[in-house]
Amino acid sequence: MRKAPLVSAVAGMLALVSGAQAQNTPEGYQLQQVLIMSRHNLRAPLADNGSVLAQSTPNEWPQWDVPGGQLTTKGGVLEVYMGHYMREWLAQEGLVKAGECPAPQAVYAYANSLQRTVATAQFFITGAFPGCDVPVHHQEKMGTMDPTFNPVITDNSPAFHDKAISAMQAERQGMQLEESYRLLAQMTRYSDSPACKEKQVCSLTEAKDSFSADYGKEPGVSGPLKVGNSLVDAFTLQYYEGFPMDQVAWGDINSDQQWRVLSKLKNGYQDALFTSREVAQNVAKPLVKYIDKALVTDRDKALAITLLVGHDSNIASLLTALDFTPYQLHDQYERTPIGGKIVFQRWHDKQANRDLMKIEYVYQSAQQLRNAEVLTLKSPAQRVTLSLKGCPVDANGFCPMDKFTMVMNEAAK
Repeated sequence: MRKAPLVSAVAGMLALVSGAQAQNTPEGYQLQQVLIMSRHNLRAPLADNGSVLAQSTPNEWPQWDVPGGQLTTKGGVLEVYMGHYMREWLAQEGLVKAGECPAPQAVYAYANSLQRTVATAQFFITGAFPGCDVPVHHQEKMGTMDPTFNPVITDNSPAFHDKAISAMQAERQGMQLEESYRLLAQMTRYSDSPACKEKQVCSLTEAKDSFSADYGKEPGVSGPLKVGNSLVDAFTLQYYEGFPMDQVAWGDINSDQQWRVLSKLKNGYQDALFTSREVAQNVAKPLVKYIDKALVTDRDKALAITLLVGHDSNIASLLTALDFTPYQLHDQYERTPIGGKIVFQRWHDKQANRDLMKIEYVYQSAQQLRNAEVLTLKSPAQRVTLSLKGCPVDANGFCPMDKFTMVMNEAAK
């Protein structure tokens, strides 16, 4: 396992204003452990200017200053802000001390071995623990997927293959995407695209999706859902990066309603591939086992703070594998937004002498991302309390640790 050096070029970003906004924590509750499962922050489009993007429109795509899939400079800034905010909250709750480096071995950062995930972890640590020696761990060979974060099919049986394909098809059939495809075709001038003129694929609504669930590979789809996801992903990233609005989707997006309609394609792509129970329980298993070990089976030896950095596919499949109830993120179009974090929190209730679990989605709103807004306790990130079906929460968002343990034990089998 390689240790990556911390990023030092962002020191100037750290002159941030501290705040003291209190969280609503019941009297006598003490935060004891936190595990943060994060999606990487802002990257250039994965499809870059070739393949799907170039085939889907005659329009010119704006240029990015980093290669496709890599974390952008702004993505680093946004993650520093998130790290700083999380540090303020952790200090407020007494898990770390303000102005001091954490004790040796108190923090463990572990990222998938791609540039955007390792860099995200580095920037988070720089924001949370500036000047401190907190390494980011990852596989030695960069550019390859770490098995813990690699959401691939691990069941080679024909029966599972057929079940997985059926489950993905069922997810897709429940979606109403015709309006989204029509709007997208209009914005991209799809009827004048190379896909139409050279391959005679001229309609996103009439073409069919074809799903795959091959052993050792990620769940996949070819067809309009993949095209729609790639295009809307590119528009969304342009918006977050701060491209002028006349360059975001060539100036054709001018309302929240259009964003909501388009985002159905991106969210639908993720839902179809990673949120059916059959697929999610299989592809999320390595990550579930890692989290189970950190929070349940080895928690007596656990570090105070664990940071994991992976992908939206990790978060989507994890939420289904653990059977979270449906959630709604305010001020966001994405269901698993760039830089968003599932924050598992183990608390101790001193008065009742019991342990409790609280789980929150902590993320930046679309506006906070575009405007690169500094995050502090006075100007906080967005927080939404999540609930597990097997561990219902009380009025303050807490569920009993023994019930959480049962959920994790079952999921990790």
